[in-house]
Amino acid sequence: MSSLSGRTAVAGIGATEFSKESGRSELQLAAEAVFAALDDAGLSPSDVDGMVTYTQDSNDEIAVAREVGIGDLSFFSRVHYGGGAACGTVLHAAMAVATGAAEVVVCYRAFNERSGRRFGQPNARLSGEPSSQGLEMSWHVPYGLITPAAWVAMFARRYMHQYGVTSEDFGRVAVAMRRHASTNPAAWFYGRPITLAEHQASKWIVDPLHLLDCCQESDGAVALVVTAAERARDLRRSPAVIAAAAQGSGSGQMMMTSYYRDDMSGLPEMGVVGRKLWEKSGLSPSEIQTAIIYDHFTPFVLNQLEELGFCGHGEAKDFIQNGGIEIDGHLPVNPHGGQLGEAYIHGMNGIAEAVRQIRGTAVNQVAGVQNVLVTAGTGVPTSGLILSQG
Repeated sequence: MSSLSGRTAVAGIGATEFSKESGRSELQLAAEAVFAALDDAGLSPSDVDGMVTYTQDSNDEIAVAREVGIGDLSFFSRVHYGGGAACGTVLHAAMAVATGAAEVVVCYRAFNERSGRRFGQPNARLSGEPSSQGLEMSWHVPYGLITPAAWVAMFARRYMHQYGVTSEDFGRVAVAMRRHASTNPAAWFYGRPITLAEHQASKWIVDPLHLLDCCQESDGAVALVVTAAERARDLRRSPAVIAAAAQGSGSGQMMMTSYYRDDMSGLPEMGVVGRKLWEKSGLSPSEIQTAIIYDHFTPFVLNQLEELGFCGHGEAKDFIQNGGIEIDGHLPVNPHGGQLGEAYIHGMNGIAEAVRQIRGTAVNQVAGVQNVLVTAGTGVPTSGLILSQG
């Protein structure tokens, strides 16, 4: 990424409304977000010549292009591994722009999982697929270990055992995210903060995870416009320059179930991403003013803070004490409320929040933001970004 660093930027962001059940198709949601992102950048569909999305998105690039009125495409790409693809979409777009494969690339992700298909439901068929993932799943799905919450619970229990972490420590993450969401009108949980006692009283999903340790399911879509940094500076909005982008997979990686590693209390794939981000950007954790941490489940927020070097292994429980990751703490995390509080759009809404923080237009604006770190889904091969002032 060193040859790309600083050469590209996110020039536009767009999103559908998260704080209601839409009842609209995912194609409609995606098109609406793409229109909004192009309008935000001051561009038209005819300017777009590249598109990137997730392998798991239900909308083919050509279908979204047709719906929006985008013409010829010279670049399109799909990034694997669910939420781990979020920042990877921007990485692919940046590479396309920097190498001349495309000039304006749109990244998008759409969900109607609150009013439509439930993304997080158990799927016993996972273990029957004639694929490498089907083989992995055949070891545990038949025995009831069948949902992402159950898979993460295994990691969480080991992490608690190894470092003396408690359910209350996980709860402090949930409380912080809901505090931020409560002042964000776009959030599903706008006006609905929670207390640590409420977290502890919420029903069990899979021990040690309570309901309030788990992100919601959401309707909505997010789109991002990536172009050359020089061009972005002449567009409608101030750009968020891509200082670094990385993808990473750890040794012994399996999809959410890397249980056969020697140490299953960490997320080494996020360590791979973190080391690349610091190396390519020339920055350090102390130079990040706010972090957008993928928070599908609260325990993995603590793991990520450690893997990224904001604190040592086993120290995140102390790092988050006394509001350490709240808006007025030493590292504000997810000022928009994250996936626990705003919406679960597979992490893409977090990238949009990072752009707003760089622009100085966020609803819960952190003072003096120069650099924002963003992470994508964890427990899977993952990705990350550092966005900076133009």
